[in-house]
Amino acid sequence: MENIVIVGSGAAGLTAAIYASRANLEPVVVSGVLPGGLLTQTSDVENYPGFPAAVNGFELMMKFEQQAKNFGTKVINDIVTGAELKDGGPHKITLKSGEVLETKALIIATGASPRWLGLESEEKLKNKGVSACATCDGAFFREVPVVVVGGGDTAMEEAIFLTKFASKVYVVHRRDELRASKIMGERAQKNPKIEFLWSHVVTEIIGEEEVEGVKVKSLKDDAEKVIEAKGFFAALGHIPNNQVFNDFINMDKAGYIKLDDSSSKTNIEGVFAAGDCADHVYRQAITAAGMGCRAAIDAERWLEAKAH
Repeated sequence: MENIVIVGSGAAGLTAAIYASRANLEPVVVSGVLPGGLLTQTSDVENYPGFPAAVNGFELMMKFEQQAKNFGTKVINDIVTGAELKDGGPHKITLKSGEVLETKALIIATGASPRWLGLESEEKLKNKGVSACATCDGAFFREVPVVVVGGGDTAMEEAIFLTKFASKVYVVHRRDELRASKIMGERAQKNPKIEFLWSHVVTEIIGEEEVEGVKVKSLKDDAEKVIEAKGFFAALGHIPNNQVFNDFINMDKAGYIKLDDSSSKTNIEGVFAAGDCADHVYRQAITAAGMGCRAAIDAERWLEAKAH
């Protein structure tokens, strides 16, 4: 029987592990599909405090992991395929390898995956001008044109944010009206740096070593053209990686875990959540780390109270 099992090894999961292991709880981290989380797919991270020079995302997460291990965290490189959770525990987690972990407390830090268009060229040029996070990468695109694809609030927020850096922002949207809230849509359409391509889809991202342009097609007459751009931002929303807990944990309609007030507590006593699996607003490494800290402290206090 484990004291704490943490599912996910991104900024939230590993911060939770650092705090839990320093409290002598000997946490077990199940690394998940993407060990180190989404940050490992980011080349340069410029906005994480304590690193005045940009730090490689993969290196940063390896430092997180090493720090957690230094305090006694055990990391299992595996994927959770099943769960059996009950109020007050113990909770059972089944791994792909067949191993079953039983734990008093559980922290879910499974993150969220950005939606992509699914183009070959998009995959090829990820981190070479292709991004799904303007807040993370916008500053790398100073005084150059960029393309944002999407028509919801996320796309409008990303486009407006990018106008702080880019010389021009093209928004490609497959419909002739936005899905975004009226206020966000109006704000974007009034911005002189943003140009909308209505009823268009992206068919290819052009470039060998980096993004050089984006090929779009009109859905009205099939006409194709290339937009000269150095950056491409997929702003199609995110999918929380929470499916394995669907039968137990309360989630909103988008699949994000609902938390109890300002804590990390879920609807199941002894189960806590942290990071992008429960946060559809900020989705930053620093906020995920803060949520991981909160989850570990909540879990530690819960275990302490249960022991008396």
